[in-house]
Amino acid sequence: MKEVNNNLKKAKTPKIHMTSSLILYGAVRVLSLCAFIFMFFADLNPGRISLWINKNISLFTTGISFSDLTTRFAALFRQGVVDRSTFELLSIASTMVIIGIIACCIGACMSMGNNRMKSRGIWLPLAGSVTMIAGLAGIYLSYSQLSAVAERVQVNFPSGFYWYAALAILIFVITVIILVFKRPAAVEKKMAMPEKYSLFLMLLPILLLTFVFCYLPLWGWRYAFYDYTAGETLSADKFVGFEWFSMLFTNSATINDVTRVLTNTFAMSGLGILVSWVPMVFAVFLNEIRSTRFKRIVQTLTTIPNFISWVLIYAIALAIFNSEGLFNSVLSLFGVTSSTNWLMNADNIWIKMLLWGMWKGLGWSAIIYIAAITGIDPQLYEAATIDGAGRFQRMWYITLPSLLPTYLVLLLLTVAGFLSNGLEQYLVFQNANNKDVIEVLDLYVFNIGIDGGRIPLSTVIGMAKSLISIALLFLVNKVSKIIRGESII
Repeated sequence: MKEVNNNLKKAKTPKIHMTSSLILYGAVRVLSLCAFIFMFFADLNPGRISLWINKNISLFTTGISFSDLTTRFAALFRQGVVDRSTFELLSIASTMVIIGIIACCIGACMSMGNNRMKSRGIWLPLAGSVTMIAGLAGIYLSYSQLSAVAERVQVNFPSGFYWYAALAILIFVITVIILVFKRPAAVEKKMAMPEKYSLFLMLLPILLLTFVFCYLPLWGWRYAFYDYTAGETLSADKFVGFEWFSMLFTNSATINDVTRVLTNTFAMSGLGILVSWVPMVFAVFLNEIRSTRFKRIVQTLTTIPNFISWVLIYAIALAIFNSEGLFNSVLSLFGVTSSTNWLMNADNIWIKMLLWGMWKGLGWSAIIYIAAITGIDPQLYEAATIDGAGRFQRMWYITLPSLLPTYLVLLLLTVAGFLSNGLEQYLVFQNANNKDVIEVLDLYVFNIGIDGGRIPLSTVIGMAKSLISIALLFLVNKVSKIIRGESII
């Protein structure tokens, strides 16, 4: 019996050891991730040691942009009231904190690998936490130096300092425990990581960028419930509830504007859906070009415009279609004298925007169809050729039917984004003559929010557009299930 009990104890010990190690490594990962996320929140910036420092800059901005950090201190530097070295120390110390956080994150990622990778990587959180603590000490030193002129610059000890200090100390303590008691033996010859973790880490930057640029801005929806003016702070006395929402249905001027803008949006989106088949047909005919060199030239020339900004495209359009542009010059060669500004007037503006958009995006939109064509079984073409099918018959009966599933998926996604025409194209082509017919929903939100200063109303309209787009996405997904038997999400 004693031997059996001893064997059971020996069997349980590695499991207990493994569980505690997993908990410790998991804690390091969570704490490192928290520190990384905090780095981009302005409210948790440990470097805002003065109320004169912009309240909207984060630790990341404090460390990499000295000009943003010292915007309001230029005069005090010249007067000698504040020593520039204090803020240089603050910037360097903030950079040290950032470097320490990055080191902790790299070590946390390495902890997902085998024992050799864990034993090597655990030193990074240790070094990173020490670097963070040293950086925080530098921030505190700069705070102490600035306290000598507290009356002039409104010295402030940021609450975020304690959060970063707590994270750094916890990471340091846990890594020391791992190194002393739980450090694995590096039995493998090479560092390696399971495929599921390596693939996740490859995807992680995309997930973080998606969170930062797509989901984090949703926090701005709270402005829709306040009577907010740019530059002010949100407070309870400015809370108005659903007042801005009701304005969409009760204010006649707003109703007229929204109706006009929706008409423009529906027209341009509808035209885009009507010609959505053009990139597919272009890809089919491009595939039929026998000369590989000529095919590459055509594909390159039609794809390059996608990488040209709308500002440069407008400059090209201005040079060609203004009253003294190339188009009128060519007409004068044929005896037609014209001083018409083809670019500025509002005639046929929907068609003009459609053509400019098609020219810019045709080659890029065709790439997915070209990729789909390469996936078609060549034996289908060989069998059709043996049966006497010509080139157009092969295109009609093989290529196009093979591309239709891809086209339908893209069409459904286009319908789901019916209200999202984009902003840049219409913003650069907008002028006083065509504003009434070119202003789509996205541009209207920009105009009333940024130019007009009605940020709450623009937020309400943006919220409504997002919610309607989500509803359209689920609707077209349901239609896809019914018609095609497959869903797109």
